[in-house]
Amino acid sequence: MAYPPITTLPTPPSRQDPANFANEADAFLGALPTFSTDVNAAGAYIDGVGAQVTTDAVTASAAASAAVAASGATAWVSGGSYTLGQVVWSPLDLQTYRAKTAHSGVTTDPSADATNWVKISVSNIENNALLNVVQTFTASQTVSAEFTATSYNETFAAVTSTANAATINCETGNSFSHTLTENTTFTFSNPPATGTSYGFTLKIVQDAGASGFTVTWPTSVDYAGATAPTLTATASAVDVLVFYTHDGGTTWYGFLAGAAMA
Repeated sequence: MAYPPITTLPTPPSRQDPANFANEADAFLGALPTFSTDVNAAGAYIDGVGAQVTTDAVTASAAASAAVAASGATAWVSGGSYTLGQVVWSPLDLQTYRAKTAHSGVTTDPSADATNWVKISVSNIENNALLNVVQTFTASQTVSAEFTATSYNETFAAVTSTANAATINCETGNSFSHTLTENTTFTFSNPPATGTSYGFTLKIVQDAGASGFTVTWPTSVDYAGATAPTLTATASAVDVLVFYTHDGGTTWYGFLAGAAMA
């Protein structure tokens, strides 16, 4: 809360102004009780804030100590040997530092040695402790975990065509639809790099007028028997296709998952 204000005292009486001395003296003395009350209230406020600061300092210190303990930091020793990334605390300022270099024989405290050490915050220490846990798990592979999921969701995006061309942007999702409004040539863009598999589902919908619009697929698509499926040409017909790659889109394997679904 805001600090309690102290009421300003009136002009004090002066012997240099004898004509107004009595009135000013009365006003000044009459204001002193209120002034005293305001000062006491301000003092109580300051005491309360001081107590809270003390409590917060103890809490912060405990959190910092716990974080330092979790990080495995040890006291820095003059002339010791340290590896890159090792964490220590300084006996001079009790702050925590991470080694920027592998070094030994240095006698300068980390708080004054910016060449070999960098000061880290409590959050850095906590992250370091978590990193140590992850690295330990990765190295030993002795920890097992069980995960239970209620659903798996994929991003869905509707694709439109312009000038007889439509693009499936692999970075935007794994499930797409396209309602034909013209003969359309598809392009598959931004697949993940070789070594990462990626697949998507494409729902093709014919127009309500049964125009029988045709589709041209990228030359990189490989269908069974090297023959692209014939799409349903009736009004509002739905065909569902699936495409898969693991070599950065050099080859897409295409499958007709469902024909004339509607």
